[in-house]
Amino acid sequence: MQRRHFLLTLAALLGARPAFAATAKDAAAIDEMRKNWKTLLAKNAEIAVSTEPLERSNAVWRQFLTPAQYHVLREEGTEVPGSSPLNNEKRAGVFVCAGCALPLFTSQMKYDSGTGWPSFFTSIPDHLSNKKDYKIIVERDEYHCVRCGGHQGHVFDDGPPPTRQRWCNNGVALRFIPA
Repeated sequence: MQRRHFLLTLAALLGARPAFAATAKDAAAIDEMRKNWKTLLAKNAEIAVSTEPLERSNAVWRQFLTPAQYHVLREEGTEVPGSSPLNNEKRAGVFVCAGCALPLFTSQMKYDSGTGWPSFFTSIPDHLSNKKDYKIIVERDEYHCVRCGGHQGHVFDDGPPPTRQRWCNNGVALRFIPA
C-alpha cells in the first residue's frame, strides 16, 4: 500500500507539469527510497550483504539453479512473458537475485508495466551493472547482478514518472522476500 500511495502522490505532483519534468522533490523521494531499501527487509532475511564478485563454475551453477534459472541467469535467456508469479506480487518486501541473494529491488520500486515481466522504476544503488546488448540487432541496455553476474533483464526509457525507467526483469531471476 505504501508503494501505491507514493506513486499516486508523485502522479498528483506531476499532474500540473509536463509528464517528463521531474522536480527536485521527486528526485529526493527516489533517492530516499533507494537509500532506505533495508526498511523493507525481513528481520532475519538471508541475503548477500557484500557486492564482492562471486565466482562459480558452470557445473556448480547447474547444481543449485533450476534449468529455467540457469538459462536466464547464466545464458542471458528470457522467460516467457506472463509466466512469473512475481508479476502479481503486491506484498511489501525485497526482490533479490535468485543466483546469489543480493538485494536488487524493493516492492516500493515495482509497478505494473503491462509487459508480462516484473518491472521496476528504479533499483537498489550499486547492485546492478549495465552493458549494451545487440542480440536483436537494436541496441538495448542489459543489466546484471554485480555479485554473481547473473542476467536479470533490460532497462528501457518508457517507464513511469519521475524516473521514466522500466527495469524489465525476468521473474525467474528473482526471489521475493516478504517484509
